[in-house]
Amino acid sequence: MTGTSIDALDLCLCDFSGSLPRLIAHHQEPLDAKLTAQLKRLAQGVNGAADQAPPAPAIDAIDLLGMADRRLAETTAAGVARLLEQADLPATAIRAIGSHGQTVRHRPNWRDAAFTLQLGDPSRIAELTGITVAADFRRRDLAAGGQGAPLAPPAHAALFPPGPEGRIVINLGGIANASILHPGREPIGLDTGPANTLMDAWHSRHRPAPFDRDGQWAASGTAHPALLEQLLIESFFTAPAPKSTGPEQFNLDWLERLGGQWLEVLPAEDVQATLLELTVESIARALSPWQAEQPGMPITLCGGGAYNGRLVKRLGERLAAPVESSAALGLAPECVEGAAFAWLARQLLSGQPANAPSVTGAAGPRLLGGIYPA
Repeated sequence: MTGTSIDALDLCLCDFSGSLPRLIAHHQEPLDAKLTAQLKRLAQGVNGAADQAPPAPAIDAIDLLGMADRRLAETTAAGVARLLEQADLPATAIRAIGSHGQTVRHRPNWRDAAFTLQLGDPSRIAELTGITVAADFRRRDLAAGGQGAPLAPPAHAALFPPGPEGRIVINLGGIANASILHPGREPIGLDTGPANTLMDAWHSRHRPAPFDRDGQWAASGTAHPALLEQLLIESFFTAPAPKSTGPEQFNLDWLERLGGQWLEVLPAEDVQATLLELTVESIARALSPWQAEQPGMPITLCGGGAYNGRLVKRLGERLAAPVESSAALGLAPECVEGAAFAWLARQLLSGQPANAPSVTGAAGPRLLGGIYPA
């Protein structure tokens, strides 16, 4: 899958034949700059295209969508070939590819107009790889009245079975989502708000790099309490679960609208420090009911934010609980979400539901996704 940073495709080769899933290989396939620009343009709702491809004199949004859909599928197929070469396995050894694709629009709260859209043509992936593809996982849950997200909590329960004390898994991607896992109970989960998306965007605006490595720039600044409280008035943070969100909501336009007066006077590094605290505080507030119910539940971090030392340190301090990387449980942070969609593919091909109505609010358990045979 690709995340909201839209910079690379993570591919994970997983074996589900044992009592616990086993990661065999991992490969990260970069997205070329043109494809990244196209996907970001679509995700941000910009009409038209930055580039024109002959012979068309102009490209509208639908053309752009179709071109990105195809190119992402081709990139996926190329990444699969490299992953299999790395693992020294033929395509015939693979039961299926679980392809999430790239979310370019997620509107679960538009009532009668709700929809979600992921790109990465699964038919083309199947054609190019010779492997059956399972894809389009979110729309069935949304059609059943759910949020279509987060889908990870049941997969997290399979990847990291909780002990008697339970477990909280926090995915720190562009958006943060949390899975609250208790043995013998249905998983609970929700999106908590921004993880890296605002920090990455602000860093890219002011520094010559796409992200704040290890949170060093944020650590050089001082969080501003008034700006933090101003950002926390966003109604999403106090809305009850089920809930999900994305960069359609949390972006630089949102930041400028809520914090404009402070952005003009504060040093840029202080804004970055405040955005890191926004991630920490929104996660802490979202988890507080379950931490109060069962204090001390261990917390497992995954996603790119698990490598941000400053963010991890502040989460440990604010959550007052043991915090560790998913690597301690045998799965590197960048592999967890890819492995989760491999698990979703396995569920679909096995004819087993994969959503958690307790998480998404769907009317009931559903088979998720469609199958595109090789």
